[in-house]
Amino acid sequence: MNRQYNNQGEKWAALYVRLSRDDENEGDSNSISHQIEILTRYCQDREISSYKVYKDDGWSGTNFKRPGFMEMMADIEAGLVGMVVVKDMSRFGRNYLEVGLYTEIRFPEMGVRFIAINDGVDSDDQRGNDFTPFRNIINEWYAKDTSKKIRAVFRNKGLSGQRLASNAPYGYIKGEDGHLVVDEETAPVVELIFQLCAEGNGPGKIARMLKEREIPTPGTIAFRRTGQTSRYYPDAPCRWNPATVLSILGQDAYLGRTTNFKTTKLSYKSKKTIFNPPDKRAVFENTHEAIIDKETWELVQKNREQRRRPTKLGEMGMFSGLAYCADCGAKLYHHRTSSYSKEQENYICANYQTRRQCTAHYIRAVVLEQLVLQNLQRVVVYAQDDEDAFVRRVIENKTAVQQAEQEQARRRLDKQERRANELDVIIQRLYEDRVAGTLSVERFAKLSDGYEKEQAELKQSIEELREVVATAEAQTVNIQSFMKIVKKYTEPTELTPTLLREFVEKVVVHAPDKSSGHRVQRIDVHYNFIGEIDFSPEFSQYSKKTTV
Repeated sequence: MNRQYNNQGEKWAALYVRLSRDDENEGDSNSISHQIEILTRYCQDREISSYKVYKDDGWSGTNFKRPGFMEMMADIEAGLVGMVVVKDMSRFGRNYLEVGLYTEIRFPEMGVRFIAINDGVDSDDQRGNDFTPFRNIINEWYAKDTSKKIRAVFRNKGLSGQRLASNAPYGYIKGEDGHLVVDEETAPVVELIFQLCAEGNGPGKIARMLKEREIPTPGTIAFRRTGQTSRYYPDAPCRWNPATVLSILGQDAYLGRTTNFKTTKLSYKSKKTIFNPPDKRAVFENTHEAIIDKETWELVQKNREQRRRPTKLGEMGMFSGLAYCADCGAKLYHHRTSSYSKEQENYICANYQTRRQCTAHYIRAVVLEQLVLQNLQRVVVYAQDDEDAFVRRVIENKTAVQQAEQEQARRRLDKQERRANELDVIIQRLYEDRVAGTLSVERFAKLSDGYEKEQAELKQSIEELREVVATAEAQTVNIQSFMKIVKKYTEPTELTPTLLREFVEKVVVHAPDKSSGHRVQRIDVHYNFIGEIDFSPEFSQYSKKTTV
């Protein structure tokens, strides 16, 4: 449909056509071919011999980064176009501000004539253009109304429990009824990825391990099944991206759950996607078969939150991300060099290593491993021998800890609320002093900025503390989940990364005490689901305070 451009430097006419998916519902009157027919006939009737068609099929009128439109603008800015012709104003766009910017400012400045045939708009004839701004507003209103209707349909569908995502997550395929069905080929890979993460491996290492095992990527699987090439790399069919692994680890569909409204867009004009907070999502349990159990899921999410630091040799210590300093709360760094034997590997406080702001809290890796294993063995034996007594002890301990945390949070909340009220009075006095002229503009700005910043920080902290106080009493101990792990094992004889991360939330290492003439060092083990257990003297054989 493009005529040959002449060789005498004459500018051509840009015939612009656009069709969005919503416009397709109106029938053939707005089809691309029908628009081209109208525009070319217009050129033939007026003996316009040089023209070029610019086409955007399936693009919204609120988006002005359409490929055909951008190509046309590039030609206009290069001085190649003298006229832009569209069927009507809505084909050009449905954002009245953007449309007005181009038709009333940019095109006139660049000497480009603009014509909308069916609307009778011609920039060379100002008599018929008075209604054009109102027509642009109506076109935008149509886009807004269409967007509102589509959002309403999606919201009703999402609230009914139907899955909104069009593609099935890796590990599933869509059944005939639209529900997710476990994919026998890829579901074992999902299980493997979660298992490797539960053992303490990060996304980068998991991606390398999958490549070494020559497991095809999701993009490769999609290509083999559908011919889709968007994520397929023929030269590297098994080269996994850490981002892909991370995405799989965060996909809660593997729990048999459907979560709708995870993301949204700011408005029908903006295509930027933002994540919704949890309270704005709709969650439906048991909508399809689960691939991952809840305990593994929670363990993996905990591991993902713990940023771990590899050694210079690229290795990851067993306790990396799990060991903490008892005095400053910093993580303990794993020290390992090529000249170290296994007996010499150790952990020290991060603040001591980087800023010398704490003591070393030095402990050898083999000693820490031995102490945690001994502690774990005692807890497992106690839980297996007398489950009822163990459960009672855990509940009593957790209740005491929650009450202490709640009381501490309440005291902090009272203190911060008093300070917030004091700041209100101070800021009010500053304004009065400024109005009275006893305080300079510069001094007022400096003081008010500082107080308002403090007040904003206090406001956020107060909200967090109020939530702590309100929810502390409602917290429960998931002892069943812990006992489920206990029953998977007999008395453990070796501490493996999987065993460690299944049972242990963190290990707190105290500074060594040499006052007795011997080096004594205490560690506190905090377990997943049940926290730290402080047994009374009659159960001291299971005590978690261990000396080195």
